[in-house]
Amino acid sequence: MATTIAQFVPSEVISNDFEFPQREAAFFYGLFLRGHSADRLRQDIQVPPAVLLKWHREAEREPELRDVFTRMVEYRRHVLAIFDLLVGSENQSHRIQ
Repeated sequence: MATTIAQFVPSEVISNDFEFPQREAAFFYGLFLRGHSADRLRQDIQVPPAVLLKWHREAEREPELRDVFTRMVEYRRHVLAIFDLLVGSENQSHRIQ
């Protein structure tokens, strides 16, 4: 049974959804402002080690998936970095007041 990249991630998701990590970071930041724990949100943003391991195994079986998985991990790291900047700026503004 052959697996294609489209079975995992549709091409329109790959081309469109990875372009705006600031939107997803803003979503998580909105949750933070509504009282959700920053640490819990960081866990939700990060790709868990078990998932990384699974993706690594999948990429070994299906080499064409490696680029997609790499882009997804980089995207999530970018979202996390933006989220951390937003949370940091929120903490700074509370100290100034």
